[in-house]
Amino acid sequence: MSSSAMAQESNTNATAPIAMAADLFESVVNIDVSVKDLLGRQVTGKVVLTQFKPNGDGPFPMMILNHGRSGTNRDQPARFRYTAQARYFVKRGFAVFVPTRIGYGELGTTPDPEDSGSCRNKNYAPSAEAASTEVIAVLDYAKQLPYVDPKKVLIVGQSVGGYTTVATAAKNPPGVLAAINFAGGAGGDPDTHPGEPCEAYKLEQMYAKFGTTSKVPMLWVYTENDLYFAPKYSQAWFNAFTKAGGIAEFQLMPAFEKNGHSLFAKGIKLWTPLVDRFLDEHGFDANNKKTQ
Repeated sequence: MSSSAMAQESNTNATAPIAMAADLFESVVNIDVSVKDLLGRQVTGKVVLTQFKPNGDGPFPMMILNHGRSGTNRDQPARFRYTAQARYFVKRGFAVFVPTRIGYGELGTTPDPEDSGSCRNKNYAPSAEAASTEVIAVLDYAKQLPYVDPKKVLIVGQSVGGYTTVATAAKNPPGVLAAINFAGGAGGDPDTHPGEPCEAYKLEQMYAKFGTTSKVPMLWVYTENDLYFAPKYSQAWFNAFTKAGGIAEFQLMPAFEKNGHSLFAKGIKLWTPLVDRFLDEHGFDANNKKTQ
């Protein structure tokens, strides 16, 4: 995901003060997590966790929202929020948790635990392991909160966050009932190789590996004009995942603006009907909805 797309989604930057969303009861905590990078080095850092919730004491079903990646400007935004998307899920009755993973934002670290190597020598496994380890740490933290229902968990992610979501779901964390992958993948660059991710066959192998263990029902949402991951790749990844045993449905949406990769960020009204139906079918029905 480009740094400009991430800025659109978060509406924040590294220096300007962030006005908290009072109507969403926004709060922020830091969680210490240790992971390993591409070279096997131990990396310990703080996951900055933005929290939103409905009004009331709960317990509410919880949702973790995983962000994408800029290859050039990982310190922007200072903290991921996805406020517009979070507002939709809060209205559906979810307590929402948006982790800014290690290596991103104002607390970003070096080495970068999600570096997957050069375009011609990719190793996508360590980044998936590092990112999913952080997501599970967030899940373990959130389950202890009194307003969260630990048995009703949804995981959602965009771009590299979608890849992270599939990797996390493949570990079948207790309480996770469903997951949604928006434009998930890695190694894309719309400027230098539009639609052609680096060594896409290696991602296909990773998705097949995830499919061998995943028992969580998933929704995969991509677009016809994704300039990071062309449909022939997203469809191949989905086929590899489901052939290996993964449970998922694939929705290829029509072309959206100049680059469909931004659908999650800018096309909320287009994807909410799909997500509403999916949530209703997988344990998060309309009875969960709260009025804000």
